[in-house]
Amino acid sequence: MELLLVLILVAVVAVGVVLYLRSRQNRKPVDERPGKPVDPLADHEGVTDIRTVRAGDMIDYGDQLYFVRGSLRLTEGGYTWSEHFLDDARGARVWVSVEEDPDLEVVLWRETEEVTEPGGKTMEVGGVTYRKEEDGTAKYTSEGTTTVAERGSVEYVDYEGPDGKALSFERFDGGKWEAGLGESIALPALRVYPAGSDRT
Repeated sequence: MELLLVLILVAVVAVGVVLYLRSRQNRKPVDERPGKPVDPLADHEGVTDIRTVRAGDMIDYGDQLYFVRGSLRLTEGGYTWSEHFLDDARGARVWVSVEEDPDLEVVLWRETEEVTEPGGKTMEVGGVTYRKEEDGTAKYTSEGTTTVAERGSVEYVDYEGPDGKALSFERFDGGKWEAGLGESIALPALRVYPAGSDRT
């Protein structure tokens, strides 16, 4: 009887060893190298309608991805337009203005310190001559992070240059003038990635 129990025990151990060795042979070696980075936006087609942009979205333009920090909605009389404040991974800050007059016009702006306030009918900045196009005072409401109040008024003076270049001055709520140099954006070169899933 004891001999039978010993034989059964030996047989069980032998079967276990055989199964263990087979499982090791069939096991694929584990690749311990880190996986290839995955682009989270690779399968996201985005949208091209810049009029839908709001805080939290991302904008891809000129091989650069920008995060929309905040937006201003401006009105003057019956006319409305928007300005969106963006920054990239390096903290570089720009903004995009969007208006329909009557065609959709989108301009990318960068702050400049070459000039501090609007001048006469023409101004020269960086060797480019700009001609005054319009001025006025608009009401604004603020969304997200914009560095201005939730609502108020802004004075503006806009100049137009050659080849889609622009110069603009804005003064929020009686503060100091802020100057920006702009370049017109071709819409096919721009893509918007909405933060929410309710837009397509």
